[in-house]
Amino acid sequence: MTSTTTNNGTSSSATNDIGVGLISVGWMGKLHSRAYQAVPYVYPETGIRPRLVHAADTAPDRVVYAREVLGYQRGSSDYREVLADPEVDVVSICAPNALHREIGVAAAEAGKHFWIEKPVGRTVTETAAVVAAARAAGTVTSIGYNYRHAPAVEHSRELIASGALGRITNVRAVFFSGYGAEPKGALSWRFQRQLAGSGALGDLLSHVVDLMQYVVGPMVEVTALTSTIYTERPILPMGSATHFAVIEDGELGPVENEDYAAALVRFADDGRGVGAVGTLEASRTIVGPQCGLGFEIYGTDGSLVWNFERMNELRLCLGRGGPHQGYTTVLGNPHLGDYGRFQPGPGIAMGYDDLKVIEAKKFLVAVTGGERWNCSVDDALSAAEVVAAAERSAADGSWQKVPAVPGASFGREPASTPGSSHG
Repeated sequence: MTSTTTNNGTSSSATNDIGVGLISVGWMGKLHSRAYQAVPYVYPETGIRPRLVHAADTAPDRVVYAREVLGYQRGSSDYREVLADPEVDVVSICAPNALHREIGVAAAEAGKHFWIEKPVGRTVTETAAVVAAARAAGTVTSIGYNYRHAPAVEHSRELIASGALGRITNVRAVFFSGYGAEPKGALSWRFQRQLAGSGALGDLLSHVVDLMQYVVGPMVEVTALTSTIYTERPILPMGSATHFAVIEDGELGPVENEDYAAALVRFADDGRGVGAVGTLEASRTIVGPQCGLGFEIYGTDGSLVWNFERMNELRLCLGRGGPHQGYTTVLGNPHLGDYGRFQPGPGIAMGYDDLKVIEAKKFLVAVTGGERWNCSVDDALSAAEVVAAAERSAADGSWQKVPAVPGASFGREPASTPGSSHG
């Protein structure tokens, strides 16, 4: 990582040239790459200039794509070459879940700041191993919980923190996705415990958990149940397609993790002797919703409703009486979150890819010594602890305590871990 100044020689501001490495050039790897490239255009005042240096993938055609289309200077078949590259300052880890612990630990030990997709590990133990390595190395981390960055979500969080809804009493939150609704949908790695860990719990409910901990506060206790709707699926060779692929008359293999999960949760004491309660659900086989991540949050003085399928709208009710009872639909606008960075006025929608640009910016600002509002491995471990507690509860029907994670701030204050003198 190098710092330079613009060439006018007088009142120029520093420019941070950051070398980027990528591990796994699939859909998410391509999205990370585009997000890095967008940062200078969307956030020019940061002076951050990512440079795509080195990409790795086990598929030769993806390595070629990384060089010739995405614009990486070098390509490799072994991720270790990316970590060993002295020009790489930050690494995006977009490999399948089964490799997250191995690569995350290796990145930390190589002194590379890293942006890793969730879940950080297949289990809470694997996640904790990555956290320990990152803490020991003092590396800055960021996690792919990108739904945090939707302007309506950021505004919801601000309203709750300000007390506009009064004391939060209860929440309902879901992630209903139909990617596994087709019975002939491929038996991708997501359905195999050795490769993915849990199913709907780790893949979808973890997003719900992180979102609600970010907006409302930490969860301290959970009870849960799970079910598997389709116990067999057509076998898909690794790396040959995505989990959206449909295979006719293929050989069947067993689904090893859950399709559906539901949980009752208790949130931490809000400082007034009581915490909110809530229900969380996730399904990958539901018919209808496609990316139905949403929440309803109720307080003593108001409530709000949001769903990602209508990402640029927030339904808001403030006050218990008067002539204007019921919900008002608030359109995304430059007063909410980072909306104004992407669109000039209401009604011109932001999209999923924009949330990744915000995520990239928060990560790189932290790497270069700025404020740490990025989702960290500590936050990811907190979500993993909730998921692990839910999985234990689903096995025996009990209420499970959720261990607190030191360092988890849920974006409420900058992390206290070392700054960005690395690279």
